[in-house]
This record gives sequence, structure tokens and C-alpha cells, in this order.
Amino acid sequence: MELGYFLHQVGTTFGVGSDASTSSDAARLLRAAPAEIGHLVPAGYLTEGSPGRGNAAVCPWVSFFDPDETTTATRGMYLVYLLAEDRKTFALSLNQGVTEITKALGAREARQKLAAQAQAIREALPAETRAGLDATIDLGGQPGLPRSYEAGNILATTYEVAALPDEQTLRADLSRLIGLYQDALAVREELRRTTRDTIVTVVEQPPAQSRELLLHFAPKSDEEYVQVVTARQLRKSRSHETLVQQYGTYLREQGVEVGTNVHPRDLVILKDGIHWLAEAKFIRRGNATGAVREALGQLATYAFCLYPEDTQPRKMALFSEPVGDVYVRLLEHHGIAAVWRTDEGWAGSPSAVAAGIA
Repeated sequence: MELGYFLHQVGTTFGVGSDASTSSDAARLLRAAPAEIGHLVPAGYLTEGSPGRGNAAVCPWVSFFDPDETTTATRGMYLVYLLAEDRKTFALSLNQGVTEITKALGAREARQKLAAQAQAIREALPAETRAGLDATIDLGGQPGLPRSYEAGNILATTYEVAALPDEQTLRADLSRLIGLYQDALAVREELRRTTRDTIVTVVEQPPAQSRELLLHFAPKSDEEYVQVVTARQLRKSRSHETLVQQYGTYLREQGVEVGTNVHPRDLVILKDGIHWLAEAKFIRRGNATGAVREALGQLATYAFCLYPEDTQPRKMALFSEPVGDVYVRLLEHHGIAAVWRTDEGWAGSPSAVAAGIA
């Protein structure tokens, strides 16, 4: 289904006030959003449409979630089409979850925090990134969730339901806001680390069930110590798994043996009789520092803990985008080849190219 047709059908047929219903055709179309328009967002993103639960929503919505950030509209940052209460406009808004913070702080304080956080993120984005987008949205006059959505808006563009743009424009706007979503996540993380009390809504998610072996020490006395390998939980994102799958497929197409059932390692590569230990890192919009540091530490740990000293593997760090010349040279200095995804395929450091894995 075309995006314009979807928005027009919902906007023109979802009732107002007492005429709204969660069992109407428009409500069913909203719930079908994953099948109808989910293909318009990147693979791995989650799509959800809501006409309301129990009672019809004052502002029905369709949301898109990066699962590395959130899988629900109650927390985190997400992209959403919000239908105004008078059904005359749709706002495509980069917004923030309001439910959990409202429960914790109350509506008034939560809106103040959401608005302050939205402003901080918005102002930290480059001017050219936010050009032509709106800092505010107007969903109508009713109290409750619509006021919180308005407070949580970071940037948006608003359409008249009766005069929607053409399909190409709608899709271009959606693509632009998806890119902005990733930029804003990186900006928010930088603000959280560098600006005290600016970011207050980041909720730590429970880790997934995958486990990673980490090395730590348990001293027994002043004269000796014992190495202990223990397990802790490690969250692996869908983006991470997609990166591993895509690169592994590329290698297999080149006739290279690849193993992913080598937990806790991401990949083991066997090429020309050489055993490679690979660690994959998904980078969010150019923020490579943390990814490179984690790759260095994990490769060193796995090589030390999982391989005999006399049969150490070659080491490789796999990234979702370029990490920059300085970090490539740093990794090479530590004997680690680097490979990263590009529009053309898989590029790599000198040692990776020489080995034929990039």
C-alpha cells in the first residue's frame, strides 16, 4: 500500500470524539501498519499502529522503532505519525516515550523534562539537519497524552490530511526523519555523557539472554591470584546480528568458511589455513570511539581466554561503517585487521585487504 493512501484513509475515516472506534475499518488499518507500510523503513525496524486500547485514542498513531533504542512508545526515542484530534493534520514527529516518565514524575514535571530534553537535542543537531522542520506540533486542545506528545517533539513536519504531498515527497520526508532519528540518538548519548542532568529519560533495558565470557580476577592472598572466567549477560542488537549475517554471507560467497555457532565469539573465519577471530560492532552515526575500544578489549579477552598461547588466532574487528584512519591505524598497531561496510561492499585495513577478507 502507498504511504499517501494509508495516511489519507486513516485521516479521513477515523472518527472524532464519540464517533471514534477501535473496531472501525480505520482502526483495523492502523493495526495493519506493519504489513501495509512497514517495508518503507529500514530492515530490523519495528512498526506499530495504534487506534487506542479500550477507548479510541484522541490522537491515533503509527510509530517506527529502532529496536536498539526501544520497542515501545512508552519509553525512549522513536518516529511517529500523530493524527490530530480534529483529524485535519498528521504530524511526522521525532518524539519521545511519555508513559514511563509520566508515571514516575507526574504529567506536569514529565512534560517539562521532555520539552527540555527535546530542546537540548534539537539545538545540538547541525542547523542543516533540522532546516525546514518544526520544533513544535499542534495536536488539538484536549488535555492528557496529546499535550505530552507535543512536549516530547524534537523535530517534525506536518501535513494537511486533505492536501497530502505526493508519494515521492512523503517517502523522502520519512527517509529524512529516519536519518535524523539516528543523528538524534547519537547526539542524545553525547549530551548524556557530557552535560549534567540534561538527559533524564534514558532507561536501561534488561539485557538479552546471550552470554559473554569476561575475564576478571579473584585475589586469594598478597602472593597469588586466580584467574576466573565468569559469565554475564550481554545485549546483542538486531542491527548487530544483521551486520554479522551480511558479512558472513559475503565471505561464504567468496568460498570462505565462516562459523557463527562459536559463542561467545561473533564470527570465526577460516581462510587459507588461517583462523580468524572476529568481533562485530554496530556504530551509531559515526560515533566510533566506543565501538573501537570495545572491539580491542573483547578481541584481547577472547584470544587470551579461549585459545592456547601457542595457537593464537588472527584478530579482526568488523564495523557497520568506517571508523576513520586514526582508529584503523590504532587497530593495525595492535595486530587487528579492520573491515567496514560501505555502499559498494566491504572495505578494510591493509592487513584485511592483503588477507582477502575485504
